[in-house]
Amino acid sequence: MPDAVVIGAGPNGLVAANILTDAGWSVEVLEAQDEPGGAVRSDRAVDPAFVTDVFSSFYPLAAASPVLRDLRLEDEGLRWSHAPHVLAHPLPDGRSALLSRDLRETRVNLDTFATGDGAAWQEWHALWERINADLLRCLFTPFPPVIGGLRTLAELRPAASLEFARMMMLPARRLGEEQFGGEGGRLLLAGNALHADLAPETSGSGVFGWLLCMLGQSVGFPVPVGGSGMLTKALTGRLERRGGVIRCGEPVSEIVVRSGRAVAVRTAAGEEIPARRAVLAAVPAPLLYRRMLRPEDLPPAVLRQLRHFQWDFSTFKVDWALDGPVPWTAPDARQAGTLHLADSVDELTRFAAQLATRRIPDRPFALFGQMTTADPSRSPAGTEAAWAYTHVPQIVSGDAGGDGLTGAWNDHEQNAMADRVEAQVERYAPGFRALIRRRRILAPPTLENRDASLQGGAINAGTTAIHQQLVFRPIPGTGRPETPVRGLFLASASAHPGGAVHGGPGANAARAALHRPPVNALLTRLQRSLAGG
Repeated sequence: MPDAVVIGAGPNGLVAANILTDAGWSVEVLEAQDEPGGAVRSDRAVDPAFVTDVFSSFYPLAAASPVLRDLRLEDEGLRWSHAPHVLAHPLPDGRSALLSRDLRETRVNLDTFATGDGAAWQEWHALWERINADLLRCLFTPFPPVIGGLRTLAELRPAASLEFARMMMLPARRLGEEQFGGEGGRLLLAGNALHADLAPETSGSGVFGWLLCMLGQSVGFPVPVGGSGMLTKALTGRLERRGGVIRCGEPVSEIVVRSGRAVAVRTAAGEEIPARRAVLAAVPAPLLYRRMLRPEDLPPAVLRQLRHFQWDFSTFKVDWALDGPVPWTAPDARQAGTLHLADSVDELTRFAAQLATRRIPDRPFALFGQMTTADPSRSPAGTEAAWAYTHVPQIVSGDAGGDGLTGAWNDHEQNAMADRVEAQVERYAPGFRALIRRRRILAPPTLENRDASLQGGAINAGTTAIHQQLVFRPIPGTGRPETPVRGLFLASASAHPGGAVHGGPGANAARAALHRPPVNALLTRLQRSLAGG
């Protein structure tokens, strides 16, 4: 009988399992797919000579994460690589907004859009340098982040604290307009906010964009040498060396609850696996509460509140094997690992408005990855392993383009949408299509089939909007990994601090499981009270 059963061998499940084994617990990890990794996997399916990241690729939060740093994954062979430039936002006129790990390069670029914008960026960077350690501590500890929050306030002092609190509430458009006179800094800010599902006019989108911008400035957007699967390989290798067990192809259908406590899990094959101390579920909250637990195991209010749970937008991704470098008209774009493709902040708002009205965008804002530029081991010299993804509605009511797409995502619709994404790339890189050797399309249903946690193609296990963050994530409650079921902990990105690859939710769940009563008992009673149970 293992001390803990972890459901899901994605990055959060693997981080949780590693922390528990470090504490001396015996751990068994059950993964529904035939291989571990969740949304951190790579393959050679597009072209045998190319390593392609199936899902996620660039990992600024992983590079900054104290959780992953404490695991010392470099001892397991993990190595990071960087493109010459972190991020470029090319424009049709050949200019581009540039984010570089070299602060001077970023400053000089932004001053080409408006004199003084480089100094405004450096002002932000100085703020980041003052508070980043304590701010990251807030992100990577359970809510409420008392120690990190108090240290951040102490560093800023009262007046600056109020200014920062206001900044955290601002939409990206407004924050960019207040900070920059030109379009460059505003594009970097708003484009980074749209890595999640935050429109430029959404409250709180400004600080999310600022966080990614400052991470890019300080640690870059690194990639694992050899493919994203190398990050998973490091996590699994570390776990297995410490005695942890990973069983793939073992979907969990039910969590067994007796006398209000999670005591085992039952697989789809009918096997019951007992857990002596805890069950940690690295799956989205709706899957945990609606599919793996019986209604009688939960306070009625939990299921009622779950009706208001909001998924983030669906994702549509295209992978390419290219016969040569992408012919960007903007020179800086040729050396960037990540690119944002949209003409302006207004264009980003137009894109977000189409999503909000459940229409498939006609000119999709695309995040574009140049993986060989970031890591030369990804494809033969002179070629490029590349991808782009964009967001589409979870529920489609219409097509803003002229193809009559319905969201059925059959072969016709997949190819039409992929062509639309390629047309967007072609606007900034004429001749791009002529370089395509092979492509692979990953529509929302494909993403979900390859990882059940990506429901409808949602990559963040729930919206990043402020109404479903902190104490409201995944539902109004304590904002912690404890659930109303004793011994059961939510270890997925549906829990604080949310999406991206950093291991925070898994680490928080593991630490909560390691704590002894009465702390857990008190938190469980509090959560039951807040849930109305």
